Order: sequence, then structure tokens, then C-alpha cells
Amino acid sequence: MSTVAASSSTAAAPAKRQQDLQTQYTNYKNALQQIAQKIGDVEQEAEEHKLVLETLDPLPADRKCFRMINGVLVERTVQDVIPALKTNAEGLGKVLEDLVKQYKTRQDDLDKWKKKNNVQVVQS
Repeated sequence: MSTVAASSSTAAAPAKRQQDLQTQYTNYKNALQQIAQKIGDVEQEAEEHKLVLETLDPLPADRKCFRMINGVLVERTVQDVIPALKTNAEGLGKVLEDLVKQYKTRQDDLDKWKKKNNVQVVQS
């Protein structure tokens, strides 16, 4: 667990301020953790798309395959499925880029907040 400690210049700050700082810090950390979780989920899904594409690429274009669309398994050909998979994989890449940017921005906000409030994190 991490605890927020104000530096000596604000050591006499009332307990309410300390509690507010701790709450704000916890909110920042929770937001970062949620974004990191989403990044992990998107990375895993992108890896699954990549694996399926690698599996389908060497197959004949007219070979039968199956695809799950909105919970329904539909029969398609490899040539029908590959473009959709590529589009989805590209979309996942863009989502991943956006999430990484969000994470970095949120991390920068946390660093600025810590500096502004002269906060040091104490691991306990």
C-alpha cells in the first residue's frame, strides 16, 4: 500500500488536507491502473488477431472457415475473413496507441500534481 506524505513545509497541515491528498493520489493511481488493464486487454486481443491471421494467411482463399459475429458462428471463406481481421487488427492498434497516450498523459498529470503539492509517496 502507498501512503502520501507531505514534505516538511506542510508537515503541520491539518489531517483533512492529508486525507484529501491521499484521496486524490488514490484516484490518480486507480485511473492509471484501469488504463493499464485496458492496455493489457487490447494487447491480448491484438495478439489473438495476429495469431489467427498468421494461421489463415497460408491457406487457400476459397477454404471454408468460421467466424463469430455478435455471438453467432457464421461460415465464410478465408478470403472473406482476412480483410475483416486486418481491419480489426488495425483498429486495435489505434486504440492501443490512444490508450498509451492516455496513460502517459495521466502519469504526467500525477507527476505535476505531486510536484505542485510537494507530495512524496511512502511505501508501507
